[in-house]
Amino acid sequence: MDLTIGQVAERTGLSVHTLRFYEKEGVLATPPRRAAGGHRLYAEHDVEWLNLCVVLRGSGMPLPEIRRYTELARAGAGTERERLELLREHRQRLRDQLAELGRCMDVITHKVHCYEDYLDQQDGTEQRMPGPARRSGTE
Repeated sequence: MDLTIGQVAERTGLSVHTLRFYEKEGVLATPPRRAAGGHRLYAEHDVEWLNLCVVLRGSGMPLPEIRRYTELARAGAGTERERLELLREHRQRLRDQLAELGRCMDVITHKVHCYEDYLDQQDGTEQRMPGPARRSGTE
C-alpha cells in the first residue's frame, strides 16, 4: 500500500518538511518512489525505518551518525558489526547522560527538600532561605 508524505508525517510525528529534509540528508533506507505527478510515495517499511530514526534522533544521535547507520543498513550483509558498534557507542552516551541527569536530579531533589523543610518550619518571622545564594530570596 502506498502512503503519501502527509500520511507518513501523521504516522511518524515528523513534519512534511522534516521528511523532505531526511530524504535530502540521506537517512531514508530507500528513497521514496514518485507517482506520475512527482508526488512521493512511501511504503510501510519506510514508516518503520523513520520511526527508528525518530528514536535515534530523539535520543540525541547526531544526524551524521544516523546517516552512517543508514548507509550501513543499505549495504546489507557484512555490515552488522559496524552497525552494532555504532549502536553500542550511542547506548553508552545515553547511559552517561542518564547518570549525569541522575546527579542533577539528586541536587534538585535536595533543594526541593530544603525549601519544603524551610516552609514547613516557617513561623512567621523573617528567616533566611536555605542555600548559598541568599541575596533576594530568589534561589
